[in-house]
Amino acid sequence: MQYRTLGTTGLQVSEIGFGGEWLERHPFHRSVKLMQYAEEQGINVIDCWMPHPKSRDVIGTAIRGHREKWIIQGHVGATWQKKQYVRTRDVQWCRTAFEDLLQRLDTDYIDLGMIHYVDAMEDWDRCMNSDYIRYVEELHRNGTIRHVGLSTHNPRIAKVAIESGVVEMIMFSINPAFDMRPATEDIHAMYKNFTPEMAGIDPEREELYRMCEERGVGITVMKGYFGGRLFDAKTSPFGVAFSPVQCLHYALTRPGVATVLCGYDTKKQIDAAVAYETATDAEKDYASILANAPLHAYSGACVYCGHCKPCPVNIDIAMVNKFYDLAVQQPEVPESVKAHYEALGITASACVGCKGCETRCPFGVGIAERMKKTAELFGR
Repeated sequence: MQYRTLGTTGLQVSEIGFGGEWLERHPFHRSVKLMQYAEEQGINVIDCWMPHPKSRDVIGTAIRGHREKWIIQGHVGATWQKKQYVRTRDVQWCRTAFEDLLQRLDTDYIDLGMIHYVDAMEDWDRCMNSDYIRYVEELHRNGTIRHVGLSTHNPRIAKVAIESGVVEMIMFSINPAFDMRPATEDIHAMYKNFTPEMAGIDPEREELYRMCEERGVGITVMKGYFGGRLFDAKTSPFGVAFSPVQCLHYALTRPGVATVLCGYDTKKQIDAAVAYETATDAEKDYASILANAPLHAYSGACVYCGHCKPCPVNIDIAMVNKFYDLAVQQPEVPESVKAHYEALGITASACVGCKGCETRCPFGVGIAERMKKTAELFGR
């Protein structure tokens, strides 16, 4: 296993990390053994955003007696209320949930204390101008949190956080589908001679990665596999399948990235991720996959480029589509995805069916119909 320095934190994290979101899915001891197996493969960093008591107990049991071998990313604001996940800035709930995290993990410190899931500027302002940030600062001052970070899917929020000087690192969603966007409004001209360079990366995301590299702000990656959607040509927005190694290489070649936090259900999935460490250049090559993607790779598939804006009722169409795509990859809608969707405020049910967005979509996505399906799926 190769290790990278996480920005200016100085922490040495394994290139392949552990996203603990689904630990509560399986029998308790099976999940414990899964974490122990990951440690044997050299994985030393885990994200524990989950407030679910079982997930936290699994991690606590798995690391008992060798806490120092693990770098733990814990979140302030992910709480367990009435047996479900609730994101909040209420300090009373945040304190209860964070103290529960420490107790269940049997530790007196968290390496990376995350300002949990901020995607809207209003929420960022709320965090920075309330007792919430004072609580985070208190935890940092007394050493309960060694380093302060932020989790977000929004490059604008990430850049504001970095410029504020509040955070040392960020947790950010990175994969080709999230990064790529058309480099021109003329989609036909762009795909006449398709190359990865012509597909490009969203300028704001590219700027964010460059800023992280320049300022020493490390990135831990979430959603590196796009919920597994990139593994199947039928669900990949490029019309071609990527391997886990190719997805990992894509994320790990972004400036500032130190580790990719993958979700695992089985040892086989851990093996597939760790195989990155011994993969050949040919096995890591994602560029050729992109370069040889069918010309219709984006047709009918949302790539979250934002060309559909503006919406007359202010629906964030790209984010609604993103959460819909994440949700339908699972047998049941994950609570985390549901919470993130609801946090948008204006959801798919607000769609008036004007289809103005469809006239601006360069990929021919039936957005109105997707809004209808999303509202049915999430119940709002």
